[in-house]
Amino acid sequence: MKTSATVARRGWCLPVRVGRFSPIATGDVFFIFRLLLSYSDQFLVTFKSDNKILIMIHTIKLVKKCRGALMFPVILLIAIQGFAQNPVAVGSSGWKLETIPVDLETDFALSALPSHLRTDATVYLLDPEKGYYIARRGSNGFICFIARTEWEWAEFRKDLAAPISYDAEGAKTIFPVYLDVAAMRASGKFTALQIKDTIVERINKGIYKAPSRTGISYMLAPIMRVYPAMPDNKDIVTMSMPHYMFYAPYITNTDVGIKQDAHQGPMLVNPDQWVLGERKGPHGYIILPATETEKAKILEESKELVKRLGAYKAYFKVDTGGMHHGN
Repeated sequence: MKTSATVARRGWCLPVRVGRFSPIATGDVFFIFRLLLSYSDQFLVTFKSDNKILIMIHTIKLVKKCRGALMFPVILLIAIQGFAQNPVAVGSSGWKLETIPVDLETDFALSALPSHLRTDATVYLLDPEKGYYIARRGSNGFICFIARTEWEWAEFRKDLAAPISYDAEGAKTIFPVYLDVAAMRASGKFTALQIKDTIVERINKGIYKAPSRTGISYMLAPIMRVYPAMPDNKDIVTMSMPHYMFYAPYITNTDVGIKQDAHQGPMLVNPDQWVLGERKGPHGYIILPATETEKAKILEESKELVKRLGAYKAYFKVDTGGMHHGN
């Protein structure tokens, strides 16, 4: 992160770059000081930093013969240094997540995968102060993790928990968004809206790309805490819906003949398009729910995990045939 100081007088301005944790150069301070002493008008001092705006407006009335004038560079230096070292974005409160017990988080993340893929899968866990890290490196190309922030909704929830897995292609093209969102949130330097804007900008620039081939994301966990609709609806529920997700970038319901309000059979989900516009979302999915037989088997095999989750947080308690809206 770099910070810029701008001294503005009427129609002109002077930008000065500042390193993340380093003070503005002493020579620049005295240069600004000499400019300020050249005038007796009112000046506006504005400080800005990447991904956030930290504004300090201070009206300074200077008189050339003022005895305290020589103290001004020191005051200005302290002010600039203070802004350079304060990385917390205004409006970013509520960003810090709670650490899930490692064993529980690991088992919950692995539950996204079918049993035959779990042993050799890579497991990512979340450090709320840093972001995701590899807790166990696998060898079969599949990864799993628990999504705890969905950027499209532009809010910091503390009760979101969706076990997701990706094959090698999804790990390469889709998972980086989750990595970056988690890191931005963990830094405490971004508001939820700033994270959303950053991701949109990176998609538009082609930094985040669509999968280059057909692939699959398994979400076979017995329960999950998710948004059940598009980003215009911020309700969140605990639900039991093990399902398979096949990559479908830029696709619309019309393209594949799926009804918009379909509740059975395949469904098309692409929150990116709700934000970016039709045919502009690179990370869409065709979702196929597990069969009732598959679901019953998953729930039977996951009884102990579901019990542990309910003991950890009350909002995980749910009739596995339906949904739970509580916090």
